[in-house]
Amino acid sequence: MSLRSTIQRITNRLASLIVLAAIFALPVSAQERGAADAVLGRWDLAVTGEAGSHPSWLEIRLRTERSLMASFVGQFGSQRHASTVSFSNNQLEVRIPAQYEQGEELLFRGRLEEGVLRGTMRIDDGAEMTWTGRRAPALDRPAPETWGEPENLLSAGLEGWHPRSEAHTGCWRIEDGVLSATPPCVDLISNSAFDDFRLSLEFRYPAGSNSGVYLRGRYEMQIQDDAGKAIDWLRIGGIYGFIAPAENAAAAPGEWQRLEVELVGRRVSVTLNGRDVIVAREIPGITGGALDSDEGSPGPLMLQGDHGPIEFRNVLLSPAG
Repeated sequence: MSLRSTIQRITNRLASLIVLAAIFALPVSAQERGAADAVLGRWDLAVTGEAGSHPSWLEIRLRTERSLMASFVGQFGSQRHASTVSFSNNQLEVRIPAQYEQGEELLFRGRLEEGVLRGTMRIDDGAEMTWTGRRAPALDRPAPETWGEPENLLSAGLEGWHPRSEAHTGCWRIEDGVLSATPPCVDLISNSAFDDFRLSLEFRYPAGSNSGVYLRGRYEMQIQDDAGKAIDWLRIGGIYGFIAPAENAAAAPGEWQRLEVELVGRRVSVTLNGRDVIVAREIPGITGGALDSDEGSPGPLMLQGDHGPIEFRNVLLSPAG
């Protein structure tokens, strides 16, 4: 055999090995078109461990027709992107960089069984939890033709509310129609739950403070001292980690500001200080700090009090008629 033929055979062999190595290096989910269709979409997660339970959220999408990507919201913090995603033989594996968790990475492993994802989550510090994922509802519905009469949720003082925990009892108080929280404090939750609604309220904070309003106890409308700052989905007027406001409509700290919100299904519109900052945008999923991930059910109004001082007044809510 000539030297040229030998070199050609070696070259062909190396090329074949490189192709095989590339194939086996890919996640199995990337080898066949449509192999991961069963897990594509949004999932509402319930996570349980020795320290208790909390809601989370996961969205799996195609990066290309043969590879996957994902976004995740944990117990706290904002939406983040997964490092790797694979789905093979009904087994899902998702690796997610830590945000406020201990360690550097969260590892989700689960199996799809009759349309439900079930598995375990491990954090780098060794803690392991179990989780269940159910498909998030579309909540795609038209705005109601009529709205109910607005109800002042502060008319009965604190009787219509309860703290998220008893860790700091008495840190919320109401005086002359003004509800205020002084750190260290906790979130305050309405006793009543709501489906679609219109909400208007006024709020005031000192310089550097941070709060929020959780719609149905799941979607945080950010309130923060951001006057003059760049627009971002973590800043005032946005749905935390998901939707940035169209403009920065914040007033200076120490001034009373007005917030108006309409929530229909997942569609939210927000007016801050008379300026439309969000118009009929879809909220993809729950935000960090949510009470639960049961998105198809009504939920309460939750006022964030575990970050900084905040005052509210004239909290008026009109349910769908």
